[in-house]
Amino acid sequence: MKLFINVIALLGVVTVGYTQNLEATEEFRPDELPAVVIKSAGKDFSVYLPDKNPDFKVRQMQEKFIGYNLGKDYEGYDEYLVLMESEDSYLTATYNQNGKLIRVVEKYENVRLPSSVMLSVYKAFPEWTIIKDKFLYTQEDGTVKNKTYSLKLKKDKEIKKIVVNPQGKILAGL
Repeated sequence: MKLFINVIALLGVVTVGYTQNLEATEEFRPDELPAVVIKSAGKDFSVYLPDKNPDFKVRQMQEKFIGYNLGKDYEGYDEYLVLMESEDSYLTATYNQNGKLIRVVEKYENVRLPSSVMLSVYKAFPEWTIIKDKFLYTQEDGTVKNKTYSLKLKKDKEIKKIVVNPQGKILAGL
């Protein structure tokens, strides 16, 4: 009887462990994350759409901004500006007199580029090397207005500047 109970207990533990392991291996898809509602400003909501950038410092700055508490600092002003800076990056956010997020501008230098951007650039410019990059991300009223990578390329002594969208389409500089 003890053997029977031990076997049943062992099967129960193994089954639970196996189920948890399956759930842990499901792929996390950051592109399915919703927009973040930062706060309610009366009838309006402040909506911020964090970027799904592969660079850690971009995600870190955006998480810092999401966690920022505006409090009552905006009261008494027509517009209120929040500026967050770190090495090679900044984020500015503008709020209206009601505390609603109006606009966000983010600029990052020397970020980890998405694979689609790198692949596109190396196909269009073989033998060129990316020596500098900038990522610009802007949004207004919860709508993304600009999301581009400005790249500086070098081949021998020749330098070229191009602008690429996150999908790898070259927008300027051909």
